[in-house]
Amino acid sequence: MFNIKTINNISEKGLSRLPADGYSISPEKEDPDAIILRSANIHEMEVPSSLKVIGRAGAGTNNVPVHKLGAQGIVVFNAPGANANAVKELVIAGMLLACRNICQAWQYAANVQGTDEEQNKAVEAGKKKYVGYELPGRTLGVVGLGAIGVEIANAAVALGMRVVGFDPTITVKSAWKMSAEVEEMENVDELLKEADFVTFHVPLIDATKDLLNAGRIATMKDGAVILNFARHGIVNDSDVLAAIDSGKLNAYVCDFPCQKLKNHDRVITLPHLGASTAEAEENCAIMVADQIKDFLENGNIKNSVNYPDVKLPRGGKSRVAVTHMNMPDMIAKISSAVGDAGYNIYHLRNESKGDLAYTLMDIESEIGEDLIAELAKIEGVLKARQV
Repeated sequence: MFNIKTINNISEKGLSRLPADGYSISPEKEDPDAIILRSANIHEMEVPSSLKVIGRAGAGTNNVPVHKLGAQGIVVFNAPGANANAVKELVIAGMLLACRNICQAWQYAANVQGTDEEQNKAVEAGKKKYVGYELPGRTLGVVGLGAIGVEIANAAVALGMRVVGFDPTITVKSAWKMSAEVEEMENVDELLKEADFVTFHVPLIDATKDLLNAGRIATMKDGAVILNFARHGIVNDSDVLAAIDSGKLNAYVCDFPCQKLKNHDRVITLPHLGASTAEAEENCAIMVADQIKDFLENGNIKNSVNYPDVKLPRGGKSRVAVTHMNMPDMIAKISSAVGDAGYNIYHLRNESKGDLAYTLMDIESEIGEDLIAELAKIEGVLKARQV
């Protein structure tokens, strides 16, 4: 029986992937094998020794101490792409809100006074202040072409927009899904010079903090619109506000309200709605639950942010999973420990990711706890378990 601790409300459709005869699920678990969470910040959480895996039911993992957990042999999963459609729809909506001045016009209409006849006259007289423009023929720049960025790029192409994109680490999977009409830019600076709209879909790391700043804004087209539905901090709010006030930029649409941005008539802030649809929450929970189940029951890893993907077909009579440091001679030490304990390896898979590595192996015969104990003694081994 595996113990699963939930933090935040996790979709029942996701939790139902973990059958009751093999999983005990509760937010009260004190000795969990796994934790499933959404947006709760667990950087200060005391990590129980029983913990083997954490599943973040979403794409970003800023709320999870990924490196700290990795150093303790704990695998962290996320759900890339599960919320892509939800974010795509909101970005398209954000472009429409900005180019058609919808929020400003809505507020104007809501504040018109008088009889119906008087209001009709006021509306007809006032609507010229909110004349906008259409999307076809405009250029959208997409920074980050992962699951979300590719969906947005394809949708914008379908709307008749020219789309330029930049992502130095684009995967083959993303490239296959992306429309051939999306133009590749050499760098962010080249993309910004071309774009009427710019949307960001990259994680917040040192390299992406203040990715859009005053220097880069100065090179952009006059009247461009900035959209940020990725992470607060990728766009420098102060620099964007200054550019709007000077007339350089037309509008800023983002998912991260703060005091600085409130009540500006050319800024639209939403309360972190990017993945806030019932469908996205279900998709994320289902993906994470399936990944955790496969890891706990079979030792396979898919979509981990700190350990490499490893999948091994079952063979032999016993399976052993080892999280360890990516150090010289580790495979030899693990193999020697297996042989010294009197067991023979049926097959083995080892992969590394940065400083961390993962070894999954099947043993020809049934094993005892003696082998797990010996593996755990090896310098550099973080966790070893029978699967």
